[in-house]
Amino acid sequence: MGKAEFSGGYASVNGLKMYYEIHGEGGIPLVLIHGGGSTIETTFGNILPSLASHGRVIAVELQAHGRTGDRNNELSFEQDADDVAGLLEFLKIEKADIFGFSNGGNTAMQVAIRHPEKVNKLVIVSAFYQRDGFIPGFFEGMEKATLENMPEPLKTAYLKVAPDKSHLQVMHDKDRERMRHVKDWTDESLQSIKAKTLLIVGDRDVVTTGHTLKMSHLIPHARLLVLPGVHGSFIGEVCSADKDSKIPGLTVEVVEEFLKGE
Repeated sequence: MGKAEFSGGYASVNGLKMYYEIHGEGGIPLVLIHGGGSTIETTFGNILPSLASHGRVIAVELQAHGRTGDRNNELSFEQDADDVAGLLEFLKIEKADIFGFSNGGNTAMQVAIRHPEKVNKLVIVSAFYQRDGFIPGFFEGMEKATLENMPEPLKTAYLKVAPDKSHLQVMHDKDRERMRHVKDWTDESLQSIKAKTLLIVGDRDVVTTGHTLKMSHLIPHARLLVLPGVHGSFIGEVCSADKDSKIPGLTVEVVEEFLKGE
């Protein structure tokens, strides 16, 4: 994210010391929710400056991730959603646009399901609502996940900012266990989302295009965008970013047009 100036700090939310940053200026803010095992920088570092040039952006780090603290409980998308809603209460923000990537996309959907009054529009990137939405072998790979085979850029980024470096193992294990035991959501849960929604997926993503298409049919006011690329490449996520690609810039432009439209 370079040396761009921003404000932020920590909020006490549901017994959690939660880290957040505020970039840019504007009316309805855009809340950025990172993926599993990630930080603000690893998920959004390559596009955050562009997003902030269009308006106010609030980037968060969820329980056990990056600079945010932890609690003695298992991770869940529902609890993460309650924490994001709690942060908005702390910041006295009545309504926001929510942009979530991967596990952050699941959290963003749960914000819309559990706290619909807080959500203006949704941008859901590479998320799922049922286990069969993943490519074959995903959950078999999750069973074998260890800290040793966690992507090095994610480990490096965590250790760079985490107050407690020894907590990396805890974060990894909590994220893995959430995904190992994640349950299917009902069709009705997606049908309850009232916010206008933009669903984005890569044509070689870990979530299938067919699953994302199904989600677009269930969410009442959803639009679908399929982009060329693997998981995260089209938003410049650190593990898959191509510095020469113009696709992340295109993604930002499409997102901004969606958010500014009727």
